[in-house]
Amino acid sequence: MTVSPCRSNSLVKNKDLYQFLLTVQENCLQNNCRQIVSISLTLDWVDPLVVLDKLTQANEINFYFENKGKGEAIAAIDTVAKLQIDGKERFTQAEYFIKSCLKNIINFGSTNQPFAGAHFFCYFSFFDQNTQADYPFPSATIFLPSWQIAVKNQRCTLVKNIVINASVNVEKILQNLQSKIALIQSLEYSSPNLDGFPTKFSKKSVTNSTEFKRSVVSALEKIRSSHLSKIVLANALDVKSNNYFNLFKSLNNLRQIHPNCYIFSTSNGKGQNFIGASPERLISIHNQQLITDALAGSAPRGKTPAEDAANANRLLNSEKERHEHSLVIDFITQRLSQLNLLPQVLAPRLRQLSNIQHLWTPISAIVPANIHPLKIVSQLHPTPAVAGAARDFACAEIRRYESFERGLYAAPLGWINSEGNCEFIVGIRSALIDGDRARLYAGAGIVAGSDPDKEFAEVQLKLQALLKALV
Repeated sequence: MTVSPCRSNSLVKNKDLYQFLLTVQENCLQNNCRQIVSISLTLDWVDPLVVLDKLTQANEINFYFENKGKGEAIAAIDTVAKLQIDGKERFTQAEYFIKSCLKNIINFGSTNQPFAGAHFFCYFSFFDQNTQADYPFPSATIFLPSWQIAVKNQRCTLVKNIVINASVNVEKILQNLQSKIALIQSLEYSSPNLDGFPTKFSKKSVTNSTEFKRSVVSALEKIRSSHLSKIVLANALDVKSNNYFNLFKSLNNLRQIHPNCYIFSTSNGKGQNFIGASPERLISIHNQQLITDALAGSAPRGKTPAEDAANANRLLNSEKERHEHSLVIDFITQRLSQLNLLPQVLAPRLRQLSNIQHLWTPISAIVPANIHPLKIVSQLHPTPAVAGAARDFACAEIRRYESFERGLYAAPLGWINSEGNCEFIVGIRSALIDGDRARLYAGAGIVAGSDPDKEFAEVQLKLQALLKALV
């Protein structure tokens, strides 16, 4: 067990924080206002997934995000401020909400630590309006959490956001903070029982194989008549279990099985969770350096090293797969250029996951301080990797072909901090979990030369990646 050298408790015990909160409260009293204090503390190492399991309540919104490759994991629990909206202006309204909250936030504590300070967690649905009336997530949710615990390279940072007004009891706030820290640090040595047991499932495709292949054939005709050069058709698999799904065991399985994917989960506070293991980053910005992934074109992994290499070789040299990939690169570079960013296209490579491999081209750019991350997200979503090209036409066709609501499937999920750093992924290889039921989603890119049987097989392969982890 690695522990960080600093302990937080002395910081909470000392008078500085108490004095600081009293000063803020005095200011609120004089100006008849309220402020948010964001307290950042260094803790001994603890697993954010275990903290999420122990601290989260059923009726609270939460968010979990892990990237094993970068040594990062972050859990956000409950809200002190949130915005939930639908409609075309959702990205602009979200940006305005974040900016107006930031004007009202005062920081305290270890603010130079990784993941210190206020972070806003966001998820947007694929379309700006959900047509299914009872779909459990709105088309945009942005929240500032009450509690945030993050790990970066074995260092652990706790952020507590608190609303201060004239009437709060500062001593009570400190006592609550102290007892929560004690609880979190007691989890440090508890080895969580995260092993999953095999679960009995019944499974049913939302779109059966004949219907799906018929849609592919129809899409190929559209592509031939040149209205469309690519469309991504998704399928959903409904799974019913003999027990309620265990969110934390399922997430733990996902991070074991897919160490090189982003593991994510978000809850709507009403009992439904959207989880997954996505290989695709939409954007990350760190110190004004943006990176985005063009990820399209895929092949299965081989059972032997020779078969694996042959599959990879075929993928790299396939005209059809490279065409599908280039549509994504062209779209991203064009969209970034429209924001006056100067995209740099890096060398293409393979992104090899446990059961599938993709063509992958990272694209970078420098982001000036006046361009908000959500402007870039709204400019890029949805890319041809998850929608098609031409995009608007492809999206209209997706609505026609798919009989289910995409919701958060293939949509942007992530966080933004006060410095304009952010990380957003695309919610693919994902599932909506509701008690003992789950709906799993996966899609395939259809371009000229696509084979309906192979596309159906690719979707099944992607669904398996998720199915294996659910318990």
